[in-house]
Amino acid sequence: MRAVATLVPLLFVAALARPATAQPPLEAARGLLAAWHDDPARIDRARVLLEAEAAADPSADTLVELSRAWFLTGDFRARSEPDRLAAYEQGGRAARRAIAAAPRNERAHLLLAFNSGRSAQITGVMRALGMLGTIREESVTVLRLNPSSVDGLILAAGMAAELPAFMGGDRAKAETLFTRALDLDPHQTGGRLELARLYLGLRRWTDAARELQAVMDETTPTDRPRWAMSDLPRARAMLFELRERGRVPGIAPQSP
Repeated sequence: MRAVATLVPLLFVAALARPATAQPPLEAARGLLAAWHDDPARIDRARVLLEAEAAADPSADTLVELSRAWFLTGDFRARSEPDRLAAYEQGGRAARRAIAAAPRNERAHLLLAFNSGRSAQITGVMRALGMLGTIREESVTVLRLNPSSVDGLILAAGMAAELPAFMGGDRAKAETLFTRALDLDPHQTGGRLELARLYLGLRRWTDAARELQAVMDETTPTDRPRWAMSDLPRARAMLFELRERGRVPGIAPQSP
């Protein structure tokens, strides 16, 4: 009996100690998202943690990570267009809440633009045109807050590359912005892939092939999960198609 009496207080002390040593939800979610390509279900687990944390303590940092988790959900976990759209809309709402809490949070503005951009790709033309103002405004805000923002430069470059001239599109400007971003971070494979797409549109096949090969050869990508799950397979497929069509002289077709 004395042993039991001694054990009970020890168990009580241990129970009290566990929460103090447990990893905070925000850090746990960041840990899950750091290598989600090893197990994409980590995105779901991170999102659940962040939703609970945002309900209890809606800090800007938590809301930014929640917006990112919803963005990744739309890109890699949703299985239908309605589910993807719902994920991006949730991501946009979280980003707006983060901006309300911290108006100068660069990542919050980026994520609002990213989620809005994905939503615009899914919805009809008229609604997409309405979202364009938000995306452009957030792009300007990011570069005003940080003129050297790599993601901000890629965002601005993407708009300049994709929009028609009468809406502000300018492919020469897009190339300049992409190049500046990659000078700042040569390992940003998403931006390099978009630069390759720009070169394809300009029929600059050799330049496109060079950028696609660089994506495939990258050993230290800035965003390894996205590189592994999206950038690398896309670059491989695009380069294979270039070779198949004989757009790159002297390079034999290879299986993707």
